[in-house]
Amino acid sequence: QVQLVESGGGLVQAGGSLRLSCAASGRTFSSYHMYWFRQAPGKEREFVAHITWSGRSVTYADSAKGRFTISRDNAKNTVDLQMNNLKPEDTGVYYCAARHNGRGYGRFLATDEYDYWGQGTQVTVSS
Repeated sequence: QVQLVESGGGLVQAGGSLRLSCAASGRTFSSYHMYWFRQAPGKEREFVAHITWSGRSVTYADSAKGRFTISRDNAKNTVDLQMNNLKPEDTGVYYCAARHNGRGYGRFLATDEYDYWGQGTQVTVSS
């Protein structure tokens, strides 16, 4: 069993930065690929970034490329999302999710493709 808890959200002006963190409980964190998703008001949840269990490969949504950086520390059971040059359209609730590496690597739309989800942290970017 893995529990995920996000932190680091808040209110920031456009052009500013935030660093989100997702802390995982359990001893098997390194067995999971980790993801960040976000959901804006009235919109569907969307993929933001992904990092493999080893940290060797990362993937970003086009909207995040060049501005966001995902990283993980398997010794600390954390996965972070550094967000720079934030825009109002980045506003939303940010969720981390975990998918066991035995289930394969990739970007999946259905929420049940992921084994665990956090409760989310709110990011609001003002113009």
